[in-house]
Amino acid sequence: MSAFVALAAFVYFIYSISSSTQINNILENIYNKAAIRLENLIEQEKNQKKFPDTSNWHVYQTEQSGTIQNISVEGLKKCAKNFETQLEVVIVKGQYILKETDMFISKNELEASEIQEILKNFNYSESELVSDNYALGFKQITEIGIKSMSPGINDPGTAINTIDYLTDLVRIRMQKEDHSISSNDNNEPILKMNVIAFELLLHNVLASYRNYCKHDLSVMQKLLQLLDLCLGRTACHTEYYKVLYQQAELLIDDAKESISNQHDLNLLQSQFKKIASKFQEYS
Repeated sequence: MSAFVALAAFVYFIYSISSSTQINNILENIYNKAAIRLENLIEQEKNQKKFPDTSNWHVYQTEQSGTIQNISVEGLKKCAKNFETQLEVVIVKGQYILKETDMFISKNELEASEIQEILKNFNYSESELVSDNYALGFKQITEIGIKSMSPGINDPGTAINTIDYLTDLVRIRMQKEDHSISSNDNNEPILKMNVIAFELLLHNVLASYRNYCKHDLSVMQKLLQLLDLCLGRTACHTEYYKVLYQQAELLIDDAKESISNQHDLNLLQSQFKKIASKFQEYS
């Protein structure tokens, strides 16, 4: 009996390992974590008070160079409360920064010891998690799509699957501001965190696909479909629609240089005209 149980456990172990390494399961796992993180942030933004103007606040800079892998929101909120101030973080998680780069702004001038306490909340070494940083989910899914189009793999099907997941993530991201605001116990805004802007996030994703996939009709059609579907989504800022249209223009420009078949180009042009028509509704 014990031998049967051991055999069953071994078979299950082999199945779970093989299942977890299948690319579709990996993509779905990354997508789910990024989507949940985004939706939680969007929910937190509801009914938030506007953060005050910080143009005349005190600016503090980094003391070392490196990539900011993690920022402790709770730690910064605690610092703001203890030092009786409000803070705005001007750098973005995942960004490489140089020494003496503007890092955060404080409403009240801080003492040297207080600055050091705040700096402890910026970590340069810990690995990132998609559940903490949704932008990492965009990056990882994009990397999978691009690698699938490498000459040694040449798998447009996987690239198209990644674009499906990215389409849904972009549609969710359109509901979010380009910053996050945290409040204290009295619902007063105490901390503002800048995040990667929608324009830069989308450009980073699509520029990678354009660079490696502009010769492939099916992938280019899928990318235009992404933009078309996102134009039909309600956004928290109308500027997001302009970003989508500009990316469609870039896709068409690259396609004209890389695809010689006029029939294929006509198909892409037809998609672009639909996008242009939709964009006119928002401009």
